[in-house]
Amino acid sequence: MNVLITGAGGMLGRDMIAACRARGHEVVPLARSELDICDSVAADAALTSQRPDAVINCAAFTDVDGAEDDEAGAMRINDEGAAQLAAAAQRVGAKILQPSSDYVFDGSARVPYVESDMPLPISAYGRSKQAGETSVAVANPHHFIVRASWLFGHGGKNFVETMLRLGGEQPEVLVVSDQIGCPTYTRHLAEALAALVEGEEFGIHHVAGGGQCSWYEFAQEIFDQAGVECRVMAGTTEMLARKAPRPAYSVLGSERLEPIALPNWRRGLAEYLAERQVAEAPA
Repeated sequence: MNVLITGAGGMLGRDMIAACRARGHEVVPLARSELDICDSVAADAALTSQRPDAVINCAAFTDVDGAEDDEAGAMRINDEGAAQLAAAAQRVGAKILQPSSDYVFDGSARVPYVESDMPLPISAYGRSKQAGETSVAVANPHHFIVRASWLFGHGGKNFVETMLRLGGEQPEVLVVSDQIGCPTYTRHLAEALAALVEGEEFGIHHVAGGGQCSWYEFAQEIFDQAGVECRVMAGTTEMLARKAPRPAYSVLGSERLEPIALPNWRRGLAEYLAERQVAEAPA
């Protein structure tokens, strides 16, 4: 199977390359410098040249707070660019896999969100991701929309790295305890997506790390597993005022008969830290 991956230089994109190759797929990785998905002419040319069986779009505007000041920019990439790529894939007979986010929900639920729950984003970033879901589905009937949450992985900014940096600089950190979600290791997610794209279970899928926790509990586990002496203090969303509103509860569940289940988030964290240690070891 020939798989074209956009945004291949990013955190999820890098793991997608490895996961697809591990399953024996021919991979065409295109970083942002090699393909701007907002350039419809370039997207058409790339897909016409490569003729992939599937396209996995890891190119995205991911700055949640930044999107509040530049919603048009977020829409341009997460909606318009994604739609153009999906349409280009449709023209060459390729499937499209579009990663999405738990931020398409408002967080008012108290049971896990499933695929058929109505999105109601409360941030510019969430609105751009929801718009992208709709546009991709309209542009290409052979689509996989995959909502994930709280991603962490190698090669990109993430909460784990932020906590480890702060833990090495100061004796205590203040972390919100009233936002609940599912931390998801990008390698585990990529392995699931590489398998998903081989089939034809089109539509929306919820794929996130097993279990749930608050950012406060996540921070505690990071320091415990990493052996870092740093006190975690619990704060509220209001106390740590961020520009973009976040859903208070964004745990993802699934109503599919055979849902994709990822390992528990604690296991994902353990594997991430172990691989990080190996990567930092002197040669």
